Amino acid sequence: MAVRADMRGPLAGQVAVVTGASRGIGEAIAVRYAMAGAKVVVSARTVNEGDNPMEGSISGVVKNIRDAGGEATAIRCDLSDGESRKELIAKAQETYGTIDILVNNAAVTFFIPVLDFPERRFRLMQEVQVYAPFHLAQMVIPGMKEKGAGWIVNVSSGAARHPAADSGGRGGTVYGMCKAALERFTTGLASEVYADNIAVNVISPGLVATPGTVHHKLVSDQTKERETPVEHMAEACFKLVAGQPKELTGRIDYAYDMMKEFGLSALDLPLQPLTR
Repeated sequence: MAVRADMRGPLAGQVAVVTGASRGIGEAIAVRYAMAGAKVVVSARTVNEGDNPMEGSISGVVKNIRDAGGEATAIRCDLSDGESRKELIAKAQETYGTIDILVNNAAVTFFIPVLDFPERRFRLMQEVQVYAPFHLAQMVIPGMKEKGAGWIVNVSSGAARHPAADSGGRGGTVYGMCKAALERFTTGLASEVYADNIAVNVISPGLVATPGTVHHKLVSDQTKERETPVEHMAEACFKLVAGQPKELTGRIDYAYDMMKEFGLSALDLPLQPLTR
């Protein structure tokens, strides 16, 4: 049976904003934080089921959180648009107050070889996966400094690792560039705000079955034995925000490694069903 929210839990009183939270990893992170007592802003472009060809919506995530006794609100945001990003933070603060936790999970991805990659799609990926996390961090850090603590979690991918020249490719170079930039941003920012008691970490999920990976055909019946449950990613991301900021910061982690290092056990979360 899925866990219910503990409003006196480890994240009680904390305000969390999670981007790309209409489905998959972002949804699981948002739900996990809510089950630990956080007030969660669930953000993405897909407000209602059917707004996007892929399954999932921020309205559905919020309903599941509230049905489990948690507190959440849905705020639509197009992360490719600066004004929409500003509106997200403003509405989140109006709804719940100063933001304690920011999770930059949203991504837009095209798998196209470099020679064929259109400039507009290149710029879109850079905007959503590199500049948007940078901009959102700029907006929430002043409040975190004022409160004397804060946590920022950036979601990366194994694609950030340098591939071997003879490994062959399926058009993931730009995606890897974005994630590599996000990782360097994370460690750099962590060093800048360490004295302010703000943790900044980056974590990769491994291979997880989500509507996105199903859509891109990255998972199949043949990959099931290698897949990481989405709940493991959520638990690792919970660990990164549940302690003192200076205890875990500046890390480049993988969910599997964190589960093992800290002996974590994943919870059965009330998530939207995934059809594969």
